[in-house]
Amino acid sequence: MGNRRVLIDTSILIEYLRSQNRKVSTFVKLFKEKELCISTISIFELYNGATTESKKQDIETLCGEIEIIDFDSNIAKTASIIYRDLRSKNKLIEFRDILISATALQNELPVATLNIKHFERI
Repeated sequence: MGNRRVLIDTSILIEYLRSQNRKVSTFVKLFKEKELCISTISIFELYNGATTESKKQDIETLCGEIEIIDFDSNIAKTASIIYRDLRSKNKLIEFRDILISATALQNELPVATLNIKHFERI
């Protein structure tokens, strides 16, 4: 049986929060099947887009339902390796995606994302 824990990228959470019918979102489908985790980097990204108190409350509720993995020095080291590797190949991606990827690698977790174009480079 595969890994029950999955690190979800911010794109999964944004799709859920913006959805008119949240029951059919990728987040809900994954939530039913897996133990979901997010990086503190995703929390940073979500709060950057929270323009109202209602949106902030949605984020707090969501974060209360899933495990949060803190960004630490080991993840930072892994992120720097990923960054240098991508830069040497001229295939850099958004730095926050590098940090989320490093979180997944350091914790040996698969990543669920709607932004496959970036994450497949790692």
